[in-house]
Amino acid sequence: MVSGASTLAALHRDFVDGTVDDAALRTSKLRRLIAESWQRSRAVGVDPDGEAPSGRGTLEALRARHPLAAVMPVVRELLVDQSAGAMVAVADQDGTLLWVEGERSVLRRAARMNFTPGADWSERAAGTNAPGTALAVDSGVQIADSEHFARSAQRWNCTAVPIHDPVTRAAIGVLDVTGGPAVATGHALALVRAAALAVEGQLAVLRLTAPAAETTRAPRLRLLSTRPALQVDGRDVPLTGRNAEILTLLSRHESGLTSDHLALLLDERDLDGVTVRAEVSRLRKTIGADFLGSRPYRLLRPLDSDAAQVTDAIRSGRLSDALAVYRGPLLPNSVAPGVVRIRAELAGSLRSAVLARGDLGLLRRWLDLPDARDDAAAWRVLRTHGDAPARAEADGRLAAIALDLA
Repeated sequence: MVSGASTLAALHRDFVDGTVDDAALRTSKLRRLIAESWQRSRAVGVDPDGEAPSGRGTLEALRARHPLAAVMPVVRELLVDQSAGAMVAVADQDGTLLWVEGERSVLRRAARMNFTPGADWSERAAGTNAPGTALAVDSGVQIADSEHFARSAQRWNCTAVPIHDPVTRAAIGVLDVTGGPAVATGHALALVRAAALAVEGQLAVLRLTAPAAETTRAPRLRLLSTRPALQVDGRDVPLTGRNAEILTLLSRHESGLTSDHLALLLDERDLDGVTVRAEVSRLRKTIGADFLGSRPYRLLRPLDSDAAQVTDAIRSGRLSDALAVYRGPLLPNSVAPGVVRIRAELAGSLRSAVLARGDLGLLRRWLDLPDARDDAAAWRVLRTHGDAPARAEADGRLAAIALDLA
């Protein structure tokens, strides 16, 4: 046993020092789960001698809005009260520890490696560890001693199991027990799995018995802007560019997208599955877990958007309404291939409908948009059919376009 532990520690040292490459690691006796996790940890630049950083947001705010706050009594009864000599941690879907409870002496030792509430123990932040790796692979895992990527954690053993939303089945957190060798046994894994199932069952009961929510307006995406947002109950929830891209793509694929397909639509280069899962996890944290389902990723609630309103107006021939909503290109700063295509389709459909209608008033409104600044064909129509001031403006615009092309 000692010889095996020494060999594992030496393998870890050589791997982080770069004297053992990925190929050699794969042919070693290291578990595949651990080898792949070490590779991911090194690829994102985790410092094996560093400590877990602080997570995003204040701990109070993270706890207050997380659904697992309501089931902590179940966790305490099933695990905390039964875990002598160990500690129990509950983290959110991003790997931020929300609760860490157990014997004071154990908690004091754990604090030396920053295994404390508010710390980010995701795999991308702290390397191979039970809570972070369980979330990365969406499965129960056990990590022992030198299997940890961070040296500060190599005195510990841990077992962790993800907790899933009872409806969407998306991971909303993880349940972890950390301590000595006893917490890395088959019995410990069975116990934590049973506790996770009990937590999920309690979440389902709470969902069924919760008071019916008041009827509100359907959420709406603002995509025709450089500042995308999700409008919910009259308030704007700002979205990052990547958040908005994912919601745009999912809104166009009602049956859902696999992580590989979503990665291809987001970036023409090869995005890995872990990166896509992390992006979707951050999006769930922003807009709420009840919006998104997994396997495949899909929208669980109707989601209107200004872009969809423009499309509907074009299809029904209400071009004036379409132009009233269309303020400019869809997510103009996005270079995601799937979004670029949707943006071109929307602008092209509106332009073609306006030109086919032959209404100079609608044409004038189209030409006032950023999309039409260099639309030579539309400016020629205005020059041919417009009044004298319109023809003069069209001549000037066409001359500028010709100069730019030259």
